[in-house]
Amino acid sequence: MLEFVARRLLHTALVTLGVVTLVFVALRLSGDPAATMLPGDASVDELRHLRRTLGLDQPLHVQYVAFLGSAVRGDFGESFRHQQPAFGLVLERLPATLELAFAALLLAVVVALPLGIVAALYRGRAADVLAMGFAVVGQATPYFWMGIMLILVVSVELAWLPTSGRGSWSHLILPAVTLGTHFAASLARLTRTSMLEVLGQNFVTTARAKGLGEPRVVLAHALKNAAVPVVTLIGLQFGTLLGGAVVTETIFAWPGVGRLAVQSIFVRDYPVVQAGVLVLALVFVAINLAVDLLYGTLDPRIRDE
Repeated sequence: MLEFVARRLLHTALVTLGVVTLVFVALRLSGDPAATMLPGDASVDELRHLRRTLGLDQPLHVQYVAFLGSAVRGDFGESFRHQQPAFGLVLERLPATLELAFAALLLAVVVALPLGIVAALYRGRAADVLAMGFAVVGQATPYFWMGIMLILVVSVELAWLPTSGRGSWSHLILPAVTLGTHFAASLARLTRTSMLEVLGQNFVTTARAKGLGEPRVVLAHALKNAAVPVVTLIGLQFGTLLGGAVVTETIFAWPGVGRLAVQSIFVRDYPVVQAGVLVLALVFVAINLAVDLLYGTLDPRIRDE
């Protein structure tokens, strides 16, 4: 187990390094932030002085080495726009993003698991058709369209929920529905497929032959054995939720890391974008590590291997 965790931690470090490196290079190729910070009539000397102050006059490899050395210490420099430490700025917004992502995840699991189980138990019947119809529509609906439609209908026309911002639980509903619908559709389809494979196996037939009730057969025997691919999808899709949160937070003015990153990209605020990507990448790989460790609990054969 310790060897496995060590390998996964090494893999996590390499993945994080790769993500941060790609973001570092992509941001430098997108343009000069000094040009966006100065007025249009600024002189060449003013532009050169600001670039020197920000450290942007150094060769790219020198900037990269300096960036990695500072990042290891948790120092991403000061935000060009907010004039405060970029890492602290991102950490202030992180709870809002995690709140939205976990709310969407909980909503997706609560909706998708029953849909997938019912669709598998009543394969080819009306319940199956309705559940899979929801899955198809949910997967085909983009985040931005779903969010805008919910605002127009639920908030503007019906005035049931607030349109934007973060405050009470009512502010969380529309963003969570927007973010969780696509994930719920994918999860429902996978749950149905996995349950169909398990329900046809001999141990399920044996459990029924012993006289066990159908709820116990489905939940205690079939669902547990069908859970490995489902848990895998949950771990992988959590990263998608964090990525989708960028769009969702922008639509609903949700004060999370995603919205901060979008605003920082527009003004080429390198430190904030780099800190935000690193934090989200670490959250994503940590969730996937937890999923890998959970496999052994769900299926002892994986733990033995």
